[in-house]
Amino acid sequence: MLRPSYISALLIACVPATALAQMPTAEQLTFFEAKVRPILSARCYTCHSQSAKKLKGGLKLDGRESILKGGDNGPALAPGKPADSLLVKAIKYDGLEMPPSGRLPADEVAVLVKWIEMGAPWPIQTVKPAVSPEVGVLTPERLRHWAWQPLKVTEPPGMTEADRKRSPIDRFVLATLSAKGMKPNTPLDRRTLIRRAFLDLLGLPPSPEEVEAFEKDDSKDAYPKLIDKLLASPHYGERWGRHWLDVARYSDGHGGFLDSAPLPLAWVYRDWVVKALNDDMPFDKFVKYQIAGDLMDAGWEAASATGFLAIGPTYRDDGGDPESIAKCKAETLDDRVDTVTRGFLGLTVSCARCHDHKFDPIPQADYYSIAGVFNNTKNVDRPATSPDLVKRHQEHKKTLDAANAALRDATKAKDDGRRKELEAELARLKANAPPSLSNFHAAADAGAADMNLAIRGDLRKPGPIVPRRFLFALAGPDRPSWTKGSGRLQLAEAITSSTNPLTSRVIVNRVWQHHFGTAFVRTPDNFGLLGERPSHPELLDWLAARFMADGWSLKKLHRLIMLSDTYQMSSRFDTGNFQRDGDNRHLWRMSPRRLEVEAWRDSLLTVTGELDRMVGGHPVKDILTSPRRTLYAAISRNGDKLPSDEFMRLFDFPSARGVASKRSVTTVPQQSLFLLNSPFMVARGKAFAIRVTREARTTDERIDRAYALLYGRQPTAEERQLAQTFLGAGDEAWPRYAQALLSSYELFQVR
Repeated sequence: MLRPSYISALLIACVPATALAQMPTAEQLTFFEAKVRPILSARCYTCHSQSAKKLKGGLKLDGRESILKGGDNGPALAPGKPADSLLVKAIKYDGLEMPPSGRLPADEVAVLVKWIEMGAPWPIQTVKPAVSPEVGVLTPERLRHWAWQPLKVTEPPGMTEADRKRSPIDRFVLATLSAKGMKPNTPLDRRTLIRRAFLDLLGLPPSPEEVEAFEKDDSKDAYPKLIDKLLASPHYGERWGRHWLDVARYSDGHGGFLDSAPLPLAWVYRDWVVKALNDDMPFDKFVKYQIAGDLMDAGWEAASATGFLAIGPTYRDDGGDPESIAKCKAETLDDRVDTVTRGFLGLTVSCARCHDHKFDPIPQADYYSIAGVFNNTKNVDRPATSPDLVKRHQEHKKTLDAANAALRDATKAKDDGRRKELEAELARLKANAPPSLSNFHAAADAGAADMNLAIRGDLRKPGPIVPRRFLFALAGPDRPSWTKGSGRLQLAEAITSSTNPLTSRVIVNRVWQHHFGTAFVRTPDNFGLLGERPSHPELLDWLAARFMADGWSLKKLHRLIMLSDTYQMSSRFDTGNFQRDGDNRHLWRMSPRRLEVEAWRDSLLTVTGELDRMVGGHPVKDILTSPRRTLYAAISRNGDKLPSDEFMRLFDFPSARGVASKRSVTTVPQQSLFLLNSPFMVARGKAFAIRVTREARTTDERIDRAYALLYGRQPTAEERQLAQTFLGAGDEAWPRYAQALLSSYELFQVR
């Protein structure tokens, strides 16, 4: 009998490509609205649209069906096949030459090629158009969308007295399951539970000794004490800091077209994130510092948090061409708007760059209200130190310069006595220099002016001036304008206001996703009308409200989630539940999931005994030759500029060009070949064999030790028999056996 997954694959294979193209994902539509439509609008619509004064070549490019139909030369594109698309040939000046005014920049060509490779996704109008020109996109229908509404705090359901004694999380989940005629899985065994907790919070596996101690501890507070211990570990900030750095599109620079500069000081921001999470900095402050820490009189550490803005793609043009300069500025502003609004608010405000948002109540003016803030912001390098130390350095430099000048004069005048005296003075000054200064990338104010709305997203075509202020849908028509400085501080305060329901919803959704593999809202950076609705809306709002009431504490949120029965459920397969809910949207079990590349590699080095657990510091260019945690790998914007990039991308590390709220999970032959043949894995096999043979004497004891280190369990009888057979050749077989164990899927998986 064919499994459901095979049946689904067969059904999909039978669906015409044109039908599949009508079902774009939210991520694809965001890419289209933010990247593709602006190019088509600016470059093509004058001659190839419904509104063109004179349609050329019979070709319209303002609708998917009209593009597929094509013009005088036939269909303009072949979805999924850029090489066969006339549109691509035209923009590459291959037989056809469009636009006739000159070639498109290389990055715009790359965007259109990528779009066609995706299958040329195009939005399907799913909401009614505005009822009148005066209302525009701010229709009552759009404004009633659940995401704009205040948090609705509902009393957790309680069907029976026993249910009412459970965690509020469990009460919400059980009520949903009961309504569907389902029951949750039984609790997880303690060996697997401690492994799950360690990997979730630290990204590192427990030692065999920690597993044994936890399994034998039958006290009621054994598990809560374990959670508190893990949350207090400095490695917690490394694990959860990496999750946040995905959202912050962290990189060490080395981008592509017009964005190729390195960011040698980006690591200071990365270390700030780790420390802030370890200190359990309230999340509202965590947000404010990253947007406007330099404006909050909170020291250089708070200012370094604005690396969140400064490490983003910054496009530069040295040629002086007005069109290119305007484009570079527009792209840089768009990165800041997109990262802030998707990262903190879960909104695709960037889709309103060239026109009113096609689906959400976000007019184009709202985009430029936020863009105006960053139009008054610049990138700077600042010293990572106190003002007093900076002053000491300045005074020391002045004294040193004066002594050097005097020494030069004494040398020219051949005054040996004075020369020796000054040389001694210089040696003393150098020996007593103040502590060295280090810099960091940061944001700073560069003005306080509102900007013009850009017609069709083209900054060379200014429209009306738009005041800087918050989004209409969240702040209403009477929202104040921001006139002080850039407006970053006011923006930060608006985002973290208790009256804004999105910031707490979005971060709670992200935390839930990393604990369960799937978020309540499966489009974590799109809570708009094109995004998915939450699977448990009452629970999401209850947790968001509780999160704010608990002082925006992420550690309290972790503890609340992890102490629930829902989190502690097994991942056991249940046929009846699977038939009702194969996607596990109702949380009847814990869905097994694969570790990210960082946690997997760090786990390898942990079990082999090679991991360097030092926290913080400069990035490592080639992480495969270093014992540092994978967090400290140098990351390039394009993903192909640094030695670590190929390895990281092979195991689904995301692009650092924009917000990455979810990682794809691929299974490709190259991954298996890496496990089998790479020098990295061969070296790990040798190191693990050395450790196991050092820590145990007999073959059976060594097999037991290997399984305890790797999986926190004992081998089965079959596994033991296979090992004994393979290892019968003697100790020289151990490195190969060790490499095979290190390559097993069980080490990749969180169950």
